[in-house]
Amino acid sequence: MNSKKDYLKSFYWKDYIMIFAGLILYAIGLTGFLLPNKIVTGGLAGVTVLIKSATEIPLWVSYVSINAVLLIFAWKIVGKNFVIKTVVSVAVLTILLRYGEFYITKPIIHADALLSSMIGAMFCGAGLGLVYSVNGSTGGTDIIGAVVTKYRHVSMGRVLLLVDLLIVASSFFLFRSVEKIAIGLIVMAVMYYAVDVMISGMRQSVQFFIFTSKYDEVASHINSEIKRGCTIIDGMGWYSKKSQKIIIVLARKTESTSIFRLVKSIDQDAFVTQANVVGVYGKGFDVLK
Repeated sequence: MNSKKDYLKSFYWKDYIMIFAGLILYAIGLTGFLLPNKIVTGGLAGVTVLIKSATEIPLWVSYVSINAVLLIFAWKIVGKNFVIKTVVSVAVLTILLRYGEFYITKPIIHADALLSSMIGAMFCGAGLGLVYSVNGSTGGTDIIGAVVTKYRHVSMGRVLLLVDLLIVASSFFLFRSVEKIAIGLIVMAVMYYAVDVMISGMRQSVQFFIFTSKYDEVASHINSEIKRGCTIIDGMGWYSKKSQKIIIVLARKTESTSIFRLVKSIDQDAFVTQANVVGVYGKGFDVLK
C-alpha cells in the first residue's frame, strides 16, 4: 500500500473550495467594511490598513510584500509544507484584495462606524474560520505565531493575541483616536468569536475510538504520519460475541480531518467515534496546570 502521506499532504478539491470561499469572505470584510472606516484590527490586515492610511500604498502591495519576507524567513523553520499551503492562500488573497480595493470604493453598508465594523468583523472571522477548518493559513501573523511556538513553550493563540493587541494599539499614533482603538478591539473580539463558532475552537482536543480489523496498520500510520500516540485495548461485541481491538487516539480538533481520511484510506469499513474532551494535558498538548 502506498504511503498515507499522500492523503495528508494533499488538499482535496473540497479544501480548495473552503479556502477560496473563506478568503472571499475575508476580503469582503476587510475592503468593504474595515478599510473604508479606517479601522485597524489585528493581524497583517491591521498592518496593511495602517500602511494604506499613512502612505496610500494599496493593501495588496503591502500584504504580498510583507508575506514574501516572512515566508522566506520561515521556510527552513516551519517547513516547506506549511509555507506552500500559505503561499497558495497569500496568492489568492492578494488577487482578491487587488480587485476588492478597485471595485469597492465606498462602504458596502452606510451605517455608523461601529456597526459597519462589526459586520466586517463577522465576515473576516467567518472567512478565517473556513480557512483554518481545513488547516489553511492566510500568512502574516500566522507565520510569526508558527515560528515562535516552534521554539518557545507558548500557545500560538497567546502569541497572536499579543501581536494583535500591539497592532491595534499602534493605530493611536496615526489616528490619535481612542475611539478607533476601542472599535478595533471590539472588532477583534467579534472576529475571534466568529472563528471559534466556525471551527469550535482551534485548540480543542478530541478523542477517537476506532474499531477496525486493520488496527495495526491504522495505528502505525497515525503514529508515523500524524505524530499522535495510540492505545490499543481489547473489547468484545456483545451481539456478535467476537473479540475486537479498539484504537484510542487523542488529537487536536484540527487534526480530525487527517485522521478520518487516513482511516478511510486503509479500511473503509472502519467504525469511528469522535468526542470532544474538556482538557488534555501532557506532551503534545497543554501543560499540566
